[in-house]
Amino acid sequence: MAKELFLEIGTEEIPAGMLPVAMRDLERMMRKELTNARVAFGDVTTYATPRRLVLSVADVAEEQERQELNLSGPSVKVAFDADGNPTKAALGFARSNGVDVSELTQQETEKGTYLFLSKVIEGQPIKEQLPEIMERIVSSLSFKKSMRWKDLDVRFARPVHWLIALFGGEVIPFSWGNLTSGNTSYGHRFMAPAGFDVTGLDDFVAKAREHFVIVDPEERKQIIAREIERVAGEEGGALNVDEDLLEEVAYLVEDPTPLCGSFEEEFLQLPDELLITSMKEHQRYFTLADTEGRLLPKFITISNTRPTDPDVVVKGNERVLRARLSDAMFFWKEDQKTPLENRLEALKNVVYQAQLGTSYAKVQRFTALAEDLASQFDSEVVELTRRAAQLCKCDLETGMVYEFPELQGVMGREYAAIEGEDPRVAKAIFEHYLPVQAGGDLPSDNVGAFVSIADKIDTICGCFGVGLIPTGTADPYALRRCAIGVLNILLDRGFTVSIPELVAKAVKQLEDKLNRSVEEVTADVVEFIRLRFVNMMTGPETATDVVEAVLAARFDNVMDARQRIEALSAMKQQPEFEALAATFKRVGNIIKGGVTDAVDAECFEQDCEREMYGALQQVQQDVARLMADGDYPGALRAIGSLRPAVDAFFDGVMVMAEDEAVKRNRLALLTQVAGLFAGLADFSRIAA
Repeated sequence: MAKELFLEIGTEEIPAGMLPVAMRDLERMMRKELTNARVAFGDVTTYATPRRLVLSVADVAEEQERQELNLSGPSVKVAFDADGNPTKAALGFARSNGVDVSELTQQETEKGTYLFLSKVIEGQPIKEQLPEIMERIVSSLSFKKSMRWKDLDVRFARPVHWLIALFGGEVIPFSWGNLTSGNTSYGHRFMAPAGFDVTGLDDFVAKAREHFVIVDPEERKQIIAREIERVAGEEGGALNVDEDLLEEVAYLVEDPTPLCGSFEEEFLQLPDELLITSMKEHQRYFTLADTEGRLLPKFITISNTRPTDPDVVVKGNERVLRARLSDAMFFWKEDQKTPLENRLEALKNVVYQAQLGTSYAKVQRFTALAEDLASQFDSEVVELTRRAAQLCKCDLETGMVYEFPELQGVMGREYAAIEGEDPRVAKAIFEHYLPVQAGGDLPSDNVGAFVSIADKIDTICGCFGVGLIPTGTADPYALRRCAIGVLNILLDRGFTVSIPELVAKAVKQLEDKLNRSVEEVTADVVEFIRLRFVNMMTGPETATDVVEAVLAARFDNVMDARQRIEALSAMKQQPEFEALAATFKRVGNIIKGGVTDAVDAECFEQDCEREMYGALQQVQQDVARLMADGDYPGALRAIGSLRPAVDAFFDGVMVMAEDEAVKRNRLALLTQVAGLFAGLADFSRIAA
């Protein structure tokens, strides 16, 4: 008979960002434990609130599954000595499996005769193992940050105050820290803190609701979404939808109640991003706008209680927000007394990185890179690009960004606009930070794109140059994100930038800072960016071997590389591709790098040689023309048309002829065939 397995870990308030990960880990660990224990089970459900993690496993079998094992031991030659007595190898194999040597059998295999053991392990009641499983899971849950409390030798995100562990409604007894598992949970900390006994998930969910706890985060999210839309409508505004904030707030409360507050209209002269950031990042408030999209002087907060006097709670929130916005207003006015340009000099006193110098030095480096890019791809904006690059870090020295670091770029754009800078310069000051996350917005203008690429390349090259290279998941300078950002901008804007040349220029400017050779740093950075490009290009419709084959031939211009990847990927879908790939792989395997000899038509002995040479000369002309036009699908089709002649060549002659001159001439012919792919793809890397 199957039963429900139920676990609740009751804690002090766990930060919202930790809970979704903890829910996934809890489910993963329980699935692994039950699978390893050979126990059948059904659906796994996890819930979380700030004060609890909950897990339920339906239809857990009461006994382990019966297991039949066929174990291979040592060879008979090793297992017995010359007199037929068991050696340590045989005795050890038998002992480790709890049997006598006499119970082992001998079986013939391809490698000889070996000892075997056929063994049946009967299933045991799972109830006996559950205490250890539960303790192991609670102990193994890890968090980005965890803590100890009292004098206990345990760690968790926050102190744990109660544990429930049930199997079919009966308590699974286990101890952890200073706690012993039971069947008592607790309600909302303020509105219903009393304990209540539970028998399983359904009973728990119902009773928790009676105690002002909605345990399902998705249900809380739906309630919040519905209620803030309702309140926004009642206030005559439209909600500024923010899914990330909605997700976070759902994990901050157990019983959500929306309350609407307001702030003085004078604060609306502050930039919208500043107001929204102040309300979202610091207070977790939802903001409202009018029918034309203008921000309203109102906000919605989600209370974790049902206050008897909502006005008191609202006024408290308004008082906190007013103080923060008053500070912002002060910085807003003070910052405008000093132009952005005048703050550039102050960056000489800001250390960007101890080994790489000041922020001022960094600005000068990437300004040169950005100007160079502009001169190549949009010469009309060279001066705008230089100006944007010089100003883009100046807001780091403003009081506003010092107080609200997340507004860097935003405030630079706003101050630049107020000071009368060209609109494209002001926009570039903000957009040079883009993209800020995977799949995020990219610069919408060439000026911002040039500065963004230059800044990011300088960051990558500088860090690699002084040994600050990402390892595993550790990437404190976000170099992977920088590289992906550069690649996405290049692809989005269509810039035909040579990655090796761009990196070489950036590394050259850092030469006096490097603790490794210029050549080594340049090669490492190019390879680092290439690997990011491989990951970006690989997907459901583009196999890794295709991407690797293309980039092995040439990794320079990512626009060109993407076109070659698309062409080869499409060709690989054709039914004749496998035979085509096999033919040209054979060419590569035979020549092994090729020879430098010219083809001598006088050395041909067979018609198949002459015919292939004639076909090759025509294809070479076609491929050269198509490659020059960027018609890679056409170039690949042209190369593919040579396959019958190559196959006939292989059928008609032996490449490694005894006559050295004939052999080298045939190798030279095949080398020219292989050369057709130069700059296109390395067919040897295509999987069979």
